[in-house]
Amino acid sequence: MEAKEKTHKLAVAAMLAAVAAVLQFIEISIPIMPSFVKLDLSDLPALLGAFALGPWWGAVIQLVKNLLHLPFGSSAGVGELCNFLLGGVFVIVAGLVYHHRKTRGSALWGSAFGALCMALVSLPLNYFFVYPAYVAILHFPEEAIISAYEAILGSVAHFPTPNPLLNCLLIFNVTFTLVKGLLNVLISFLIYKPLSPLLHK
Repeated sequence: MEAKEKTHKLAVAAMLAAVAAVLQFIEISIPIMPSFVKLDLSDLPALLGAFALGPWWGAVIQLVKNLLHLPFGSSAGVGELCNFLLGGVFVIVAGLVYHHRKTRGSALWGSAFGALCMALVSLPLNYFFVYPAYVAILHFPEEAIISAYEAILGSVAHFPTPNPLLNCLLIFNVTFTLVKGLLNVLISFLIYKPLSPLLHK
């Protein structure tokens, strides 16, 4: 990589990471969702970076974004680590597919597939790491977590398995994560072309 190209990529990545960090602070609470589940669009700059610079640059943007957010977070780093891992899956998959064949169609299907992968990974990550960490580190009772979901899902929270937390994550979190990813995909397709002169050398 030539020095000029490397400098350009670093500058663009730094700009996108800064925007992503700001967007991570703009969390939208949705009335029908538990209070600890919020919507933000901070994956969007990393997705743009994965398309413009390459998949691993997208992951770097996700990392820097979460490191910048870490001192201000209230989850003892658990939320930031989860955000980085899920966001990394999203943008790496999308970027790999797009850079294998650089067409609008591959960008669309690649980013949609990335969103699906992120949603699927969210199930074991939340079940085996995030929520146990909340219980152990933040002393947030698992019963309270399940009750917040049950208030929305009702009896659905008790299907299809005997484990209510697993059911809530499967039915609610996986769907929410997928919709969040697809929303980022939609917005990226609306703004990528106007921003292209800034993102490319």
